[in-house]
Amino acid sequence: MMTSRRLGDGMFDVSLIASGLKLRSNGIWYGSGIDEELSYPKGSSDSCFLIEDESFWFKHRGECIISAIKQFPPRDNGAIFDIGGGNGYVSLGLTDAGFESVLVEPSQEGAMNAKSRGLKNIVCATTDSAKFRVESLPAVGLFDVVEHIEDDVLFLKSIHDLIDKNGFLYMTVPAYSYLWSNDDVTAGHYRRYGLNEMAQRLKSAGFSIEYSSYIFRFLPIPIFLFRAIPYYLGINSVKNVEKRKKNANDHLTNDSILLKIINVLLKSELKNICKKISMRFGGSCLIVAKKIQFSQLE
Repeated sequence: MMTSRRLGDGMFDVSLIASGLKLRSNGIWYGSGIDEELSYPKGSSDSCFLIEDESFWFKHRGECIISAIKQFPPRDNGAIFDIGGGNGYVSLGLTDAGFESVLVEPSQEGAMNAKSRGLKNIVCATTDSAKFRVESLPAVGLFDVVEHIEDDVLFLKSIHDLIDKNGFLYMTVPAYSYLWSNDDVTAGHYRRYGLNEMAQRLKSAGFSIEYSSYIFRFLPIPIFLFRAIPYYLGINSVKNVEKRKKNANDHLTNDSILLKIINVLLKSELKNICKKISMRFGGSCLIVAKKIQFSQLE
């Protein structure tokens, strides 16, 4: 379990559980493999940073994550390691909700954006370059991360090794392979998932499912109509997707009647999560899993 020793100003001494990190003068812990090759487009962290605070999607996903974690909090109030956490949007939300969080983000742009948000505990590294000790992390968050990993089961097994005994894994991934489009291509995704499919992968990696649900119940239909069908017809090119993403229209960053309607629809999802009710349809998967020993799977 991670020690609670601090360096002052709310910072953990992360070096006690990771041998590959050095603390620099800017207050960020750095691993040896800075800017390692990732299946994530360069510049995407900065692009997201411009819209996250006004985006209904980031806001609702964050609220769903926090609601789920409140139902299944880390054991002994341990820290949640937000691995691949980008600009720290979720990490900041966790901190504001009263949880200890440590952002682990391999891109320098993401780490610096998180620093500008006021986050104290930032690791600019992958789990490999940070060299976290086995069973040293009380809980891990993987929020829209696993779809960027080519060998997802191998990656999940590596996360299993890092999590403390009976620790939690919280995660989100994009839903349904039939919703695949050029948006997934430009985002560097390898796949989309169904809940059952992800449950099988997690079981193979040594986890039991404590709670799972779809979220964003209204999104599959518009995604299918305006992204997936044009993709299959060869209409919506990668170039057009990149241009649309720069305009951030998908995230409804401006105040609008449609945004107000969407917010009303999303409130019921939060109520369901608080009651541990699983929803059977949606644009993303939300999962809480617990680490178990492989011998317990027999």
